[in-house]
Amino acid sequence: MALIQIDVPSTSKTKLSRFEVIFALGFRPLYLAASIWAALAVILWIYTPQLLQGPLFGVWWHAHEMLWGFIATVAIAFLLTASATWTGLNPLKSYPLAGLCLAWLIARIGYLIPSMIAFFIASIADIVFFLGGTVALARVLLKAKSKQNYPLIYAGAGLGLSNAVYLYMVYTSQFDSVRTGFHIGLIIMTFIALLVGRRVIPFFAQRGANLDIPRSEKSGQYQLRLTILTFVSLVLGFKTITSILLLVLGLLTLYQLYTWKPLGVRKVPLLWVLYISYFLLGLGLVTASVFFLPVDDLIFPPALFVHLVGMGGFSVMILGMMTRTALGHTGRPLKASRLMVTAYVLLILAVVCRLALFFVPAGAVIPLLHMAAFLWVVAFLSYAYQYGPYLTAPRLDGRPG
Repeated sequence: MALIQIDVPSTSKTKLSRFEVIFALGFRPLYLAASIWAALAVILWIYTPQLLQGPLFGVWWHAHEMLWGFIATVAIAFLLTASATWTGLNPLKSYPLAGLCLAWLIARIGYLIPSMIAFFIASIADIVFFLGGTVALARVLLKAKSKQNYPLIYAGAGLGLSNAVYLYMVYTSQFDSVRTGFHIGLIIMTFIALLVGRRVIPFFAQRGANLDIPRSEKSGQYQLRLTILTFVSLVLGFKTITSILLLVLGLLTLYQLYTWKPLGVRKVPLLWVLYISYFLLGLGLVTASVFFLPVDDLIFPPALFVHLVGMGGFSVMILGMMTRTALGHTGRPLKASRLMVTAYVLLILAVVCRLALFFVPAGAVIPLLHMAAFLWVVAFLSYAYQYGPYLTAPRLDGRPG
């Protein structure tokens, strides 16, 4: 499966309105909204945490908004866009897509209001967002009989269901179980990231760096099966089995990356950023395996593997993929600008600063945390600044999409 730009023949020579342009494909409004929210959510969490007084509060709000409000949102946007490439059918556009984006926005605002009614409205809007996105994805994949992509339908549904379960646990104050709910969402997102990454990164490298590298199809099948088994084991509470599965999954991911000739992409920013993200994802899975060992004294806090996987793996991959796919789908040359290369470096430095918090003296924690937040915010606002005009303007060749 290759992710390429969509060439949809124009049915009309009438100039498209700004609304028609912005809501022509899922990536346009959702990439822009998610990149801005990634920055704003971290500003709220680090610099104004006193504002987070709703039923979804404190660290539970932060975890939710990073995983479902930001990362999973980009995943839905990517799948809505990529499925149009795979099938030739646009799953969602115009007013239905605008409605989906409105539901997403209502959820983000609602969770910030210190009111149970606002929390219920936000939760319903969030469920509508994931349900609507998954139904639209399923509609085109089933119509086109794109069987190799059917697992993504279940993954999209899993993101929505895990989100609903997480919110229910917060509402009922089952805080001992909320963390498990978050980990389940993390594993489902890992399934999507590994499936998509394993398919598109080698393809991008073959085209962008002229590398002859394996597509890792057989190991990819093992990888996805291991992820499903990890999900089942985690739900059933089998910690030792979960630990073993995560270790094997992480090592397999790192082995795949090794076979993709990482040194061959060192001069291509659009590629090395994806390679680094895949490495951090694999390393995060190996680290997670230690956390799930059935021991009383943890070697390190669980937040270490969560940030390795979520911040280093998912978020770095997201910035690279949002750059690459937005360029392709807006008809622009596939080359990262100097600003975006800087954003890649800043985001990776943000990851390093955030992970360093677990190993530095207490006096250095707050300065490092603020530095990590600042670098993160600048990286994602840089994307919004440069790509906002791209995402809200017609393709360079005048075609819709």
